[in-house]
Amino acid sequence: MTNERDKRLITESGVAARVAAIVEPVIEDLGFNLVRVRVTGTNGCTVQIMAERPDGTMSVDDCETVSRAISPVLDLEDPIDRAYHLEISSPGIDRPLVRLSDFERWNGYEAKVEMAVPVAGRKRYRGLLRGVENGALVIELPDVKEGLEPIAHLPLTDLGEAHLVLTDELIRESLRRGTAPTTDELDEDTDVIEAPEPRASSKTKPN
Repeated sequence: MTNERDKRLITESGVAARVAAIVEPVIEDLGFNLVRVRVTGTNGCTVQIMAERPDGTMSVDDCETVSRAISPVLDLEDPIDRAYHLEISSPGIDRPLVRLSDFERWNGYEAKVEMAVPVAGRKRYRGLLRGVENGALVIELPDVKEGLEPIAHLPLTDLGEAHLVLTDELIRESLRRGTAPTTDELDEDTDVIEAPEPRASSKTKPN
């Protein structure tokens, strides 16, 4: 059973939520965590599924394992009303933060946060993660004008989106933890496993 630290605080809506509901149990049964699902108009329609191991790592072989497991389930449940490309990827270095454990693991590193509900009239924040207190994400804001509060407390229930900011310090730490590509790969895209042919929805298949 997923504990409170590992439940996703930031989730999808619409068709991406339907896809997430289908694939998350399958991914968890394999020992991985679902990070994010996005459905975009790239190449007509692309379903992007981001996943990782509990320790934050995700290899090319892991992506292939997830792809093989969820492909037949998606074909059966058919949540997309048109042909689509399926992509499985790791979170990358400047990764989304979607779980309480993510904010704890990357405490002290810079992040961008967008609120679904504004806090004091403000929706976008950028600063250093300083833990979680009383149900709120604590973030230290840089270069705050004199007289303004340098610490923001952002309710976890109102988070809209959050991700790490790519810095040299973050790259070094990601490499140390084994959650980043090798130095030679840092300028390349995050490892992505893509089905060679677009997957056809039953709604687009000929009778």
